[in-house]
Amino acid sequence: MNEMKEILLAGEPESIEPVLPKAAMLLFAPLDKRAFGTAIGAVFALAIFLITAIQVLDPAPAINLALFAQYFPGYTVTWTGALIGALWGLAVGFCGGWFTAFVRNLVLAVSLFLLRSKAELAESRDFLDHI
Repeated sequence: MNEMKEILLAGEPESIEPVLPKAAMLLFAPLDKRAFGTAIGAVFALAIFLITAIQVLDPAPAINLALFAQYFPGYTVTWTGALIGALWGLAVGFCGGWFTAFVRNLVLAVSLFLLRSKAELAESRDFLDHI
């Protein structure tokens, strides 16, 4: 808009400063896929380890954890199985977290691109009227 100073209407500012509050900048910042995947993987690993450890310490059959073996090869309701389950939880959580961050970043980038494109089109819609 600065390059078209001669066609500005009365009362329009000479230039528009692109000021964005810091909170908004953080809101639209992309997520680090590796960090988000690692965080989600660590939470999944800890959850599977703790659930298995509680089951090993108190063998009352509250939850049938043996079904985890259908999804995580090598898992059993033992201390060794708790470690194997934690490794599988880390791997599955990392993949899920990485993919979630990837999709969020992609949707945010496409949304911002569409909003910027619509704003630029709306800004130049009446360009020929000023010639």
